Amino acid sequence: MDTKYLDIIKAPVITEKTQSFGEIGKYTFLVDPKANKTEIKSAIEKLFNVKVVKISTLNVKPKKKRVGRYSGMTNRAKKAIVTLEEGQTISLG
Repeated sequence: MDTKYLDIIKAPVITEKTQSFGEIGKYTFLVDPKANKTEIKSAIEKLFNVKVVKISTLNVKPKKKRVGRYSGMTNRAKKAIVTLEEGQTISLG
């Protein structure tokens, strides 16, 4: 696998909601915040050997966190919801 694509796609997002998306051909991934839709599309197609029809992205804002007397922020992130061509699947487990 190409490390350039692994730098763009960080990890799949596995929750109850995203599991139900998988039944209709949509998969959610954490991606590099600097990546654009065309880079995400080519990375998904190369890594999983599927055809991507649509990509929706959303920026996740950092949240305030506190540990004892120290406060800070979590890292910003970006999620990509990828819609695949009819009949194609990605096995995430």
